[in-house]
Amino acid sequence: MNASIRPTLARTAAIVGLAVGMLTFGGAVGSTSSVDVTVPDGFEVTVLVGDLAQPTQIVLDGDDVIVAQLDGGEGEGTGEVLRISLAEPSEREVLVDDLLKPTGVAVLDGELWVMEERTLSRGPVGGGDREVVLADLPFNGRSEGTLTVSPDGQLLYNTSGTISGLGAAPGSATLWSLTPGSEPEVLATGFKNAYGRTFDADGVLWQAEMSDGNYDGEPAPDELVVVEAGDDFGWPQCIGDRQPVAFYEGTEELCSATPRSHALFEPGATPTSVAVAPWDEGVRLVALWVEGRVVAVPTAGDEPVEYEDFLTGVERPQFLLADEDRLLVVDYEGGRILAVEESR
Repeated sequence: MNASIRPTLARTAAIVGLAVGMLTFGGAVGSTSSVDVTVPDGFEVTVLVGDLAQPTQIVLDGDDVIVAQLDGGEGEGTGEVLRISLAEPSEREVLVDDLLKPTGVAVLDGELWVMEERTLSRGPVGGGDREVVLADLPFNGRSEGTLTVSPDGQLLYNTSGTISGLGAAPGSATLWSLTPGSEPEVLATGFKNAYGRTFDADGVLWQAEMSDGNYDGEPAPDELVVVEAGDDFGWPQCIGDRQPVAFYEGTEELCSATPRSHALFEPGATPTSVAVAPWDEGVRLVALWVEGRVVAVPTAGDEPVEYEDFLTGVERPQFLLADEDRLLVVDYEGGRILAVEESR
């Protein structure tokens, strides 16, 4: 592991120093905005960009937003990356097309990086010829998920988990760190689907994990975890909050050595993204794709912590991005990007 990333991933000290206050809803049902999205009283929602086709991840680039979208069936190879002016959302430029299920996009070192089903490529931010950086990545059919740029300028990506014998297949179930121009390095292991993540202001890495499937005849919960370099979360021997899986020869001793779950979600909730709440550093917002809601998870409390609904009414919340004092929500099913802000 590149030593430069280690100071940014110190789990305990950073979490202890965070504010305790979770978003409190005061018993209010919340308010429904004009875009049919329900948020707590004191917040408002507007449509920033509409008329998209199954958007997945976004990244801000100056006054523009760069959007990856499927624009068709998952296996049709019709995916695109668009540049859209936030001042004039009708002004759009196709940067890359003919992509197979693009789920990740990032801008790093002046280049546009795209994660397709199991291929990572890069090219000019303005579009043009692209270079395949990594191909035929291990994956379990779900896709590799989103891309994240670390505070140290490294690109983080996931290879989703598959089983080989009683353990994870080589190269799968891994969170990777890539410095442009170098070979990728293992950041952490033991994930089924480490689909989305974010860094907070203290450099702590928060990761959403989908543990979908049955283990010892029971479905596994999904999770929010904090990741340090070198962590092994134990999948498939361990699931949830240090729960051993007998079928894969998991034991209490083995699983007790894995990091704890910060929060547990219902099996199949499908957390696709996590962001720091722009209005409260002590809250993480998590998009639960299948459940159609964004939940507020406090950073402090007895793990696994309790959480509450923050946003409902988006059928498939795909990606969350904190943008100064507002939260951007990618609505996969509705084909739009929403902005959530405190009421003025």
